[in-house]
Amino acid sequence: MSGPATLPGTLLVRGGRVVDPSQDLDARRDVLIENGVVTQIEESLEELAREAGAGDGGGLEVLDATGKVVTPGLIDLRTHLREPGYEWKETLVTGTRAAAAGGFTAVAALPDTQPACDHRSVVEHVLKESARLGYAQVWPLGAVSKGLRGEELAEMGEMVAAGAIAFTDAETPIRHPELMRRALLYSQHFDVPVIQHPEDSELSGDGVMHEGEESTRLGLPGMPAASEEIVVARDLILHRETGGRYHVARVSTVGALRRLREARQDSHRAGTVTCDVTPHHLLLTDREVREQEFSTATKVRPPLRSEEHRQALLEALADGTVDALTSDHAPHHPDEKDVELSVAPFGIVGLETLVSLALDRLVRAGVISLSRFVELLSTGPARVLGVPGGSLAPGSPGDLTLLDLERAVTVDPKRFRSKGRSTPFAGWKLTGAPAGTVIAGRPVRFDA
Repeated sequence: MSGPATLPGTLLVRGGRVVDPSQDLDARRDVLIENGVVTQIEESLEELAREAGAGDGGGLEVLDATGKVVTPGLIDLRTHLREPGYEWKETLVTGTRAAAAGGFTAVAALPDTQPACDHRSVVEHVLKESARLGYAQVWPLGAVSKGLRGEELAEMGEMVAAGAIAFTDAETPIRHPELMRRALLYSQHFDVPVIQHPEDSELSGDGVMHEGEESTRLGLPGMPAASEEIVVARDLILHRETGGRYHVARVSTVGALRRLREARQDSHRAGTVTCDVTPHHLLLTDREVREQEFSTATKVRPPLRSEEHRQALLEALADGTVDALTSDHAPHHPDEKDVELSVAPFGIVGLETLVSLALDRLVRAGVISLSRFVELLSTGPARVLGVPGGSLAPGSPGDLTLLDLERAVTVDPKRFRSKGRSTPFAGWKLTGAPAGTVIAGRPVRFDA
């Protein structure tokens, strides 16, 4: 294995098309990484490559990126790694292997573990073990409330000191207004975002899909769009009073987008209200439940919405309202998903499909540019989370992703490196795929 635990190297990445929106750059460039940091990015560093080839490179490794796109390392800001406590679903090793295979150099790990990541000892464990065993860097997200119960504020200060970069109760909405208010106020001391799963649990009830024509036709309990919009509206009112950084995870409705746009137009809140979206909400609708014959791979939270909501998400992706694309990687043991739709857990895997789906169905289809793709998967997530990365400018971390825009792939769950197998995209034929990752100047290589 070659991952974050290895010592930083000296690497010359040659001949690639560098796409870096942080520098407004889309051109052929050579990139030099020394001691884990980008030190040069030039049209040609041929002399260095020639010295390395002659054996005078002083340990310099040359990576030929001809025909590939080179981007700042991709970052997933919402990943369930399941460890500690749920290792039968995923581990730090299998989750980061999936991340690296999917083109990600870093992931933000959700706190819904056992015990929950609501105190510094769990943050420290995740950081230590992922550095020792992982194939991608792991940024821990701390719980907003103790035990994710939504009752008492967790010790944010201790977790930030230990390495937590943001706070969220993962799949559990922060229901009580006073708890959200105090979280927004307290988080400002550490300049970290509060990430909300926007859902009114009483409205969603026991729903298994979007409430609409399809749920009525199928006779299944639905989750109304109002459930999301109400929580976003409430939180934005609180945010207007408190300030801080507020992020909406997996936005999926027209109404929530409308509220977010209004808030973002307020100059006093510029840059403090952000959101992300998943590829499954961009590419699929609630019709998939019927068309895939009640497959549990269509059971996600928030649910797959109607075409009206999907089109609104695509528009928001293109016009800049959305800050990031996220996999929302939520692996379960195959036996847990091989049950009736009504009792199956919510969630699908996404780390190994997101890049190809986005390159084929968004970039190739003309919905977004390649530069916007990089912004959504690297520059944007780094900005939202306030972590290093998202750029290949000199002085930036030596983390990068290589893309092959012409590689044909077929989504095959049997080949996933994740323990999870559930995906609604099985069998999809796509063009474009990750071609490798580099962390701190070291290409990530997998054990056999």
